[in-house]
Amino acid sequence: MGKQANLYSFASVATLAPALRAYIIACQEAGLQRHGVFKVGVSGGSLPKTLAQALLPAPATGGDNNNNNNNNDNDNTDNDNNSSSDTIKWDKWEIFFADERAVPLDHEDSNYALLKAELLDKLPADVAQPLVHPIDVQHLDDTQELADQYEQALVRSFASRDSVKLPIFDLLLLGCGPDGHTCSLFPGHELLRETSAWVAPIEDSPKPPPRRITLTLPVVTHSVRVAFVATGAGKQGIMKEIFEEGKGLPCALVNEGTGERCSWFVDNAAVEGVSYPKRPFSL
Repeated sequence: MGKQANLYSFASVATLAPALRAYIIACQEAGLQRHGVFKVGVSGGSLPKTLAQALLPAPATGGDNNNNNNNNDNDNTDNDNNSSSDTIKWDKWEIFFADERAVPLDHEDSNYALLKAELLDKLPADVAQPLVHPIDVQHLDDTQELADQYEQALVRSFASRDSVKLPIFDLLLLGCGPDGHTCSLFPGHELLRETSAWVAPIEDSPKPPPRRITLTLPVVTHSVRVAFVATGAGKQGIMKEIFEEGKGLPCALVNEGTGERCSWFVDNAAVEGVSYPKRPFSL
């Protein structure tokens, strides 16, 4: 498989956030260099709150970019060590959802509603807004159609001029569930064997709500970069399983499919006792 996933551990979320910010900006700059836009997918859970902590502070308090000379964890990022190296270029962002629940956009279970409340609504009024792609709520009663319509949104963005086998996100920002699931890809579920669809429906999610859509595993592992954020002592058990045993858990499958293109941002509490090499964070 080549090199393994990067595991970066921090004393707290407060010290994790600046490193995550630097990583995201490096991915942003690489995406802009490739095609003039930053195409990012995000999941829900506790991730939007951590993203807000990483991305909303003023650059003076959010930048841990002294290490940008080291191109260790990102490619095509040599333009990061200039005067705009700590700038979030929101107007260049195109945000998709790695998974979404089949609920209205203002529902408490909606990942869109969560990201909107935690991050998007808190962007300064004078900042150009990112382009955000929520689900089409006209199709909430038909998850297959909901998934098909979201896949068409991906096609319009990633394959508007050319036929492509899979979309290539510049970055996917994901969480890790207590059972090792990510997106709405759950352990042992038949969706893990999906090879052709970009977006798939799920009617029997073991975690409520049961009706959802999700990016498929081939799309996730095809991304230029994948970053997981996992914090808290409650994650210790599943982190040991993911990094020491694998067991075919979705998060472990992403690690295996992406290798060094995958980076984990965790706090020390989440990986206490995990026997997997932790790397000092650098770019």
